[in-house]
Amino acid sequence: MQPLQQAFPLEPLARSRQKQPMAKLYFHYSTMNAGKSTVLLQASHNYRERGMDTYLLTARLDTRAGEGRIASRIGIGCEADMFDTDSDLFEMLRTRTRKGTVACVFVDEAQFLTPDQVWQLARAVDDLNLPVMCYGLRVDFRGELFPGSATLLAIADEMREVRTICFCGKKATMVVRQGPDGKVLREGAQVQIGGNETYVTMCRKHWREAIGDRQPGRG
Repeated sequence: MQPLQQAFPLEPLARSRQKQPMAKLYFHYSTMNAGKSTVLLQASHNYRERGMDTYLLTARLDTRAGEGRIASRIGIGCEADMFDTDSDLFEMLRTRTRKGTVACVFVDEAQFLTPDQVWQLARAVDDLNLPVMCYGLRVDFRGELFPGSATLLAIADEMREVRTICFCGKKATMVVRQGPDGKVLREGAQVQIGGNETYVTMCRKHWREAIGDRQPGRG
């Protein structure tokens, strides 16, 4: 009777697995104005520069850069397909891969994903061996997690923080929403599209001061 190793050789199987690295679900998170879209566009460009195709997705409800377009504050941009809350992202990605090889999927405004859609992306990673990189906000102006971001934090294979700074020089992790009169708002819908005229990034201490949870000048 043959030894088990001879009957079922393991080394060729191990080598074949090494040739095709396992895909991962990544979540690059930050607060507003940290340059997430810039990082996404640069990463996609790096793939394409080497002859590898990428697939870009962005939220339909954010049209500040135009419909179906990802753009950064420094002036670079790229066309992208759009998703909304009814989109089946697994089917979108499977359909796209049937048209040709995709080296990596990039999802901008990932905070607007539903929890089910995050799981659809995870299925694409696991079942299609398709790397997916999501870029989005971690918390809203009330300091609460977006549902999509909460699910990404729970199930992503790797998480990376895209950093920016508060006016005091410390790392900014929070954001305040301002009304037309410049006053800080503490209540309102979680989703409101806006830029520098609406949102200001701050460290936690100064965010607490801005919303009235801490007296200025203490500590």
